[in-house]
Amino acid sequence: MERAYRAWAPDSAPAYNNPDRLYYPRQPKSLAGIAVRSFCLGIALTIGISSTLYILLFTSSPLWRLPFFLASLSTFHFLEFWTTAAYNTRAAEVSSFLLTANWPGYAIAHSFATLECLVTNVFFPNAQWAPFHIGKLVCVAGFALTLIGQTVRTVAMCQAGPSFNHLVQHQRNAGHVLVTSGIYAAFRHPSYFGFFWWALGTQLTMGNVVSFVGYAAVLWKFFSGRIKVEEEALVRFFGEEYVDYRRRVGTKIPFVP
Repeated sequence: MERAYRAWAPDSAPAYNNPDRLYYPRQPKSLAGIAVRSFCLGIALTIGISSTLYILLFTSSPLWRLPFFLASLSTFHFLEFWTTAAYNTRAAEVSSFLLTANWPGYAIAHSFATLECLVTNVFFPNAQWAPFHIGKLVCVAGFALTLIGQTVRTVAMCQAGPSFNHLVQHQRNAGHVLVTSGIYAAFRHPSYFGFFWWALGTQLTMGNVVSFVGYAAVLWKFFSGRIKVEEEALVRFFGEEYVDYRRRVGTKIPFVP
């Protein structure tokens, strides 16, 4: 029994040459890591949705915005992995959840947004944060933006398939093609458009004035710079075909042509 265990143990010497090693715990494609993250995101989503509905239906508290944010984040991170696993399977890794992407800035931004929402709604529950008493309208608009942004990003990742990557590629892979149809006919960078408006939509829904301004500034700077770098590579990959596509289709992100 001991001999059989040692032969199949993930950390045994022969395993270093085993192609399955990538799927062992603490490896890039760890199935255990993927399972744990999916499980935790499922719990977070369930708590977020159930708590949001309970607070809205049975109380008058504005704190439903906090579990709404939790549900939005859980959905986003799960779909990042799921779409990669389903449509760009070879690229799917534990990191595809994007839970630690742009760390620690990403975590700090969401933590601040949560804290702002909590403090605002606990200590100033009756404050009018939107002009002309249109707070409810802005909240609904924010929810719509969140839903639209998530949908656009997910559809874009599904349609691009192996041509989509979470990291800017500086060398063209064999399966990399220029996608210009479907949702890419309306948005030049639909995944960036989706995340930009998804993030701003969450902050409008939560009533976070400071975080909304901060998210808008940081995301605009990030995506405007990333698009510039990425498009330099895309012009190298596809030449005049991409130049023509860029001329015809905009990003739909403000001040990013």
